[in-house]
Amino acid sequence: MSLLQHLSTTISSSSSAFLAHSNFNSRTKNVSLQAKRNSIFKCVAAVPKESQTAYKTNVSRNGNLAKLQAGYLFPEIGRRRAAHLLKYPDAQVISLGIGDTTEPIPEVITSAMRKRSQELSTLEGYSGYGAEQGEKSLRAAIASTFYTNLGIEDNDIFVSDGAKCDISRLQVVFGADVTMAVQDPSYPAYVDSSVIMGQTGQFQKDVQKFESIEYMKCTPENGFFPDLSGVARTDIIFFCSPNNPTGAAATREQLTQLVKFAKDNGSIIVYDSAYAMYMSEDNPRSIFEIPGAKEVAIETSSFSKYAGFTGVRLGWTVVPKELLFSDGFPVAKDFSRIVCTCFNGASNIAQAGGLACLSPEGFKAMHEVIGFYKENTDIIVETFNSLGFNVYGGKNAPYVWVHFPGRSSWDVFSEILEKTHVVTTPGSGFGPAGEGFVRVSAFGHRSNILEACKRFKQLYK
Repeated sequence: MSLLQHLSTTISSSSSAFLAHSNFNSRTKNVSLQAKRNSIFKCVAAVPKESQTAYKTNVSRNGNLAKLQAGYLFPEIGRRRAAHLLKYPDAQVISLGIGDTTEPIPEVITSAMRKRSQELSTLEGYSGYGAEQGEKSLRAAIASTFYTNLGIEDNDIFVSDGAKCDISRLQVVFGADVTMAVQDPSYPAYVDSSVIMGQTGQFQKDVQKFESIEYMKCTPENGFFPDLSGVARTDIIFFCSPNNPTGAAATREQLTQLVKFAKDNGSIIVYDSAYAMYMSEDNPRSIFEIPGAKEVAIETSSFSKYAGFTGVRLGWTVVPKELLFSDGFPVAKDFSRIVCTCFNGASNIAQAGGLACLSPEGFKAMHEVIGFYKENTDIIVETFNSLGFNVYGGKNAPYVWVHFPGRSSWDVFSEILEKTHVVTTPGSGFGPAGEGFVRVSAFGHRSNILEACKRFKQLYK
């Protein structure tokens, strides 16, 4: 018998034995296995592991993106929320984490957008590309509404698809060779965009900071305003007031110090005033209320949290003509070039909504929506105060900054989510000085705010 015949006989015998054994088991397990006659057994070589690997290009990854830690804060919260829902599919989860508005846009504003949209279907009303800097009428309305008597003119204003987008465009203007400072804690887009642009070194895990960023510590002990005498000189200073996440608003005296600090150091302030309309106290609503600010500051703002435009997308940035680079070239001209190169202007429908926001009726309607969210804030503040927590913010911004001393922010986030099904935001996601705090957003339907506060009381009573 040849070797091939021997192998064939052996395999055939083994197959018969296996099938007989399987048929015996089928009587006890109700499993039926059908034997195939004249089966051919082939020896197939294993596919080399290398050939199973996906094709790769020869293009290197942007090393700056590789520096970023985990995911951007709010998508990471979204992932954890989704995982929680898989674990508790019937849970009624309340989201007070990401600062997304929840109340409908006032009718006086949506009707203007609807009218503009319908006009686009007519020959007379159709319009294509507009000015990249924004429609003149809207730029004029922004100037007259928010910058009256501040020396800001229509052509200093650039209308955009939101303050967050403009922050990244400004980073492109500044380039990779600048140094930057940021409030700690602060909105994470400032730091992440700086990292992506290559302005920083690596992330230092031991201190939870990126190299080459000046973190200006803002805590209850210093009234959430940095001690500028201990802040190193940088080219760019990102500053948000009212602050996200702490809710703290800088006083006139503090902003005067900041402008002087920038002038003394030849720095540029990027001032984020996205929550200025929430101000209850007599604090500046614009950096340009401070004398000399036009020579050292840029201001960015948005309709997102005023009119519920988080999905509509409309904002603006003010770059005064007086602001110059070290060689005397106007910053506004470079920003305009970036806008014209990377952006085709805000949606004409959104801009129609912006104009309606700044009409007397629209402005009143915006204030009513803001007033509603401020009432939500009062409810949240009262809840945590009654539970004995130290609570900050809430007066000038739609965020409540709650202190959990000695505890990890992510642990508190997880505890609240697990035991109350309420999503908050861990303070450490805004910077190392945010550790031990949790941000609670006041953006929510009233019924959800009341229910969330009821659950907080049950958890921490």
